[in-house]
Amino acid sequence: MARSRAAVVACAAVLLGSISGGWWLAGHAPRPIPGIVTRTIDGDTVVVRTDAGKELTIRLLGVDTPETHKPHTPVQCYGPEASNYTHARLQGRRIRLEYDVERHDVYGRTLAYVLLDGRRFNDELLRLGYARLLVIPPNGAHARTMLGEMILARNARRGLWGACG
Repeated sequence: MARSRAAVVACAAVLLGSISGGWWLAGHAPRPIPGIVTRTIDGDTVVVRTDAGKELTIRLLGVDTPETHKPHTPVQCYGPEASNYTHARLQGRRIRLEYDVERHDVYGRTLAYVLLDGRRFNDELLRLGYARLLVIPPNGAHARTMLGEMILARNARRGLWGACG
């Protein structure tokens, strides 16, 4: 029941993003911001020092990895693997940050897609089964593509989809 509910929410978010017109795809998005990942917090949160010298806590858009550090929440299945993967791939690496419509969440973190070697790392987490899709409107510029990545991983039982029942 929880899986089907999550699938309905994900599909509704993708549909809403598609209907909204995607104005950011028509050349209105700002240029990606270059920086270096100085610390990984967990599978979907990192700290980046931009080339302008700002330190930002980045919550990766479109993905939700299992918890490893959330207060009053036990470590979730495949959380350590997701966290370790993000650390291995991003720690000390030059990246670029791409924003969507809303730039900050309720916790003050910067919301962004992380571009590594010209590709969205967020999609990589979904494709390899380290994360589930999480689209919170109005941010959803890449939701359709990301949903496809998650479905492929789920159908192939990659990562958390095979390990976490």
